[in-house]
Amino acid sequence: MAIGRTRKPPVALIAGPTASGKSALALEIAKRSGGVIVNADSAQIYRGLPILSAAPTAEEQAQAEHRLYGVRDPALPCSAADWAEMARNEIAGIQAKGRLPILVGGTGLYLRTLLEGIAPVPPIDPAVREWVRSQSVEQNRDELEKLDPEAAKRLKPSDTTRIARALEVALSTGRTLAHWQKQRTGGIGSEITLKPLILLPPRDWLYARCDERFERMFESGAVEEVKASLALGLDPSLPAMRAIGFREIGAFLGGEISREQVIAAGQQATRNYAKRQYTWFAHQPPPEWPRLDEALEKGTMDGALRLL
Repeated sequence: MAIGRTRKPPVALIAGPTASGKSALALEIAKRSGGVIVNADSAQIYRGLPILSAAPTAEEQAQAEHRLYGVRDPALPCSAADWAEMARNEIAGIQAKGRLPILVGGTGLYLRTLLEGIAPVPPIDPAVREWVRSQSVEQNRDELEKLDPEAAKRLKPSDTTRIARALEVALSTGRTLAHWQKQRTGGIGSEITLKPLILLPPRDWLYARCDERFERMFESGAVEEVKASLALGLDPSLPAMRAIGFREIGAFLGGEISREQVIAAGQQATRNYAKRQYTWFAHQPPPEWPRLDEALEKGTMDGALRLL
């Protein structure tokens, strides 16, 4: 924790799948420590969808300071690098006041970029990008096997996006993506004392929470949020327009599915998302990061806090 006479400032991190109780735990930490909660969720950063994205309520935000919630125009995609820069600035400001930053969210790429930095990949030649995107995934994979066999072996044959990315980097820079990723810069991991906790509750408890929460969202304003967002006429491929449940509610508003169908579809989409997050957080963070495998409820809150 300390190096010589220099003590690295602490940063708490609460991460895990959606509906696992991250926000409640972060709020309890903030109230006990006087800390400030910093959003690390890729949906909650956009304006206009606080209910659908399960952002902290006005009542919760009145109990502790919250940063980076609803601050991004939904027309402007927020990359992991964009968020990491904003988070670095917020963390520095919070630490300057002698307070504890509390990162909370389920977007693993955001957290990895903040802690480890980003790979300094040079800009891709537009002609190379256009050529790669004009090819089939099979053609790109064949070419990738020649230029970056390790990446070709590692990536699934159906992973169109990652295969194209690895190939365009190899063609445009003459180096593999792995080469650039070894030179990550800008991460704050070495500058702080990280106090992480990963929430991995029992899956049946988690999925029941997903189901209950989506139905509650549907009944308490998520439909109106999606309707207002659709009225903006934004590109449907934008990240904000791909929030979990957005497409399903959009279909309901268009008269394509019934109330019962949209709730069932939204619940399924939420459970699927939680499953993907669960797998990522179970395996990707360092093994020494504490994991809590109990359901986070009132009786287990103190035990969770002791793990930090």
